[in-house]
Order: sequence, then C-alpha cells, then structure tokens
Amino acid sequence: MGASNLPSGAPMLRSMCLSLTSFCLLLPTDSLRAEDWQYTLRAGAASVPRYSGSDERVVAPLLGAKVISPYGLFLDTEKGLGWAFDEDDFGLSVYIGASDVRKDRKSGFKGSDELNGMGSIKSRPALGLDGTYHMGPIILGARFEHALEKDDDDHDTGSSWNRLKLSISAPFYEGDYGKVVGSLNSQFGDSHYVRTWYGVSVAQASRSQFRTHDTRGGLVSRGAELSWSMPIDDQWSVSTVLAAQYLAGDAADSPIVERRMQTSLAGQVVYTF
Repeated sequence: MGASNLPSGAPMLRSMCLSLTSFCLLLPTDSLRAEDWQYTLRAGAASVPRYSGSDERVVAPLLGAKVISPYGLFLDTEKGLGWAFDEDDFGLSVYIGASDVRKDRKSGFKGSDELNGMGSIKSRPALGLDGTYHMGPIILGARFEHALEKDDDDHDTGSSWNRLKLSISAPFYEGDYGKVVGSLNSQFGDSHYVRTWYGVSVAQASRSQFRTHDTRGGLVSRGAELSWSMPIDDQWSVSTVLAAQYLAGDAADSPIVERRMQTSLAGQVVYTF
C-alpha cells in the first residue's frame, strides 16, 4: 500500500458512493416517509458448515436486532448501518457493515483446525448494495458487496474483494399456516474474493497441509433456499430457512473444500414492535 493508506478499490468506491448519493437525491420525498420507528429482535439457532467447503458442522446461536427509522434509515446487526427505499415493485438498500470472517483454528462457533496455517480472514468494513424488482409474484434480487482492503495485513487474507449474488424467488404457499418462499441463486466473486476464500498461496501451502491452488474470478456457487415464516400475532412470528450452495469453478477445485454441497438450517423467533 502507498503512503496515502487508501485501499486499492478507493477510486471505485468514491464513484459508487457519489452515484448512489445522486440517485437518493433524485428520489421523490414522499417515497422516503415512514409512519414511525420500527424495532425487531431475533433469536434462534443455525446448523452451518464451519467454513465454506467444510464437512464439519456447528450449531451456533443466532441473535440479532434491527431498527428502522423514518425516511428509511436503519441499523441492523446483520447488515450494518444503511438506508432503504421500497415501493410496490422496486426496493433498494445501501449500507456499510462488516465483512465475513474465517479463523484457521477452531474457536467456539468459528473456524476449523483443518485450516491451521492458512491464516485467519479478518473482518473489515464492507459496502453493500441490495436491489429487488417484483414481476408479479416473481422477485428478482441482486446483492453486491465490496470489502475494503485490510491495512497492514497479509496479501493472501487481507485484500479487498467484490462479491455479487443474483437470485430469483417466488411464493409457494401463503395461507393459514404462514408463507413459504423458494428461491434460486448464483454467486460470483472477483479474483481477490476467490483467492482470499479458496486459494492457497505458496506461503500458505508451506504452513498448512494443502497444496498450492491458483484461482481466478467467476462463478463461485449455485444455490437454492426455502423459507417459511409463520405469524403468531401482530408482533411475534417464527421463521425457518433451509439453504444449499453447490460450489463451482476454482472454488470447488480448492484443496480446502472437503464437500462441494454446503447446507444450512436456521430457525428464529422474531419480535417486532
């Protein structure tokens, strides 16, 4: 890094932020008004792989909260701090939060000893952009995430990266027993993303049990999700999500990947007031 200490993606970030700011200013004021503050608390548990590609599983607690203010500003423990705009057929949210992490040692609900020597991937600030478009019952979705470069960190685990998730979803059932929604998705990553999460450099290979693995950007996985939400009353509800991701391309060929099919199951109780 140079003396300015700016991440390598800084010019792109500045352009993206300026474009988003200009877009927000053009939106009609009436669309930004909300009736009141809304608060949401979530608690539950999830059975997930210890890392992407792992055949080890862990049951981890899920605790979260979200506050939505008038004019669409929100603070969410899952996404971070941001702003959301939603109309009948179009939705957009912009936020800044924290990127995912991966530890190279088993520590509580995180990491795996199988990754010993690979180095931990630390969390760093990440910018996100979510968009949805309704076509009747069909919902098209896109989520873009840019993680900033980690200052003074290892090139193999601290580079900035970009990830894109495209999805299509539709309701399967809506009635007395709640709502069931199914979706299909594809995830893509640039060369830095795939290298960070699935590559093995010469230095990493010398410290770990894995052979070297060079990677390129492209398709990372294809997946499907099935979610069920059941309202109990005006404030309480329960939700369950079953998700599967099938790793593809250089991600699937990585020596750290023990199982290409990655599944997760999560259940939560949600309280909104």
